[in-house]
Amino acid sequence: MPYTSLRYQVAGAVATIALDEPDTRNALSDALLGELLVAFAAARDDTAVRCVVLASTHPTVFSSGGDLAHFAEADTTLFPQLFERIADLGKPVICAAAGHVLAGALGLALACDLVVASERATFGTPELNVGLFPFMVSALLARNVGRKTASELLLLAERIDAHEARRVGIVNRVVAPEELDAAVDAWAQRLARFSPAVMKLGKDALSRTRDMPLDDALELLREQLATALATDDAREGVAAFLERREPRWNAK
Repeated sequence: MPYTSLRYQVAGAVATIALDEPDTRNALSDALLGELLVAFAAARDDTAVRCVVLASTHPTVFSSGGDLAHFAEADTTLFPQLFERIADLGKPVICAAAGHVLAGALGLALACDLVVASERATFGTPELNVGLFPFMVSALLARNVGRKTASELLLLAERIDAHEARRVGIVNRVVAPEELDAAVDAWAQRLARFSPAVMKLGKDALSRTRDMPLDDALELLREQLATALATDDAREGVAAFLERREPRWNAK
């Protein structure tokens, strides 16, 4: 479908979804969130896609967060739908944070599996400054950082730089601005080389066991392991290792 608020392209096995509303600093309007839902569904359903990169066309801003100009009539179901779609995608998602990642956009970054940030990026939940609170973002933040750190970010409404974001567990890697694209592409290409079937089983396991009691988590993981061992890709992977060649994964 044609997109008006983002750019969607597939190169090889990697789909890139780039926020493209520079005039609003990529404010997460209902229109943009709706297109993100469609774009992620397209990447999910394309068997050629094995990894997704979420980025921005703006040179200094990933996204300024929710659309304050229309917050009163915003559809509050879109953010949780998008967070859940990324969690259930079955394919790894990298957030390329070239610039500021604020408010609802922080939730979007946290929903991704990996975050690579430019040194000039900042992260924060400034909603209390305008009489709002990052309710839905708080659920994801609490699952990525410690309780006291989450409270500090949510209640003080201050920004942190990329290195601090990495220290507290929001970001995986920080690079110089001119190195961001290459760093993201290197990880995307690596992720795309793995078995799509086993990657989906692994990502689903991580998502489903995050808040489970240990015994329940171990039982589900045992089931996922048994399923993975029964796949053609598991047999192919072992055979390729023993034969010292590159594996040929099942396309589906």
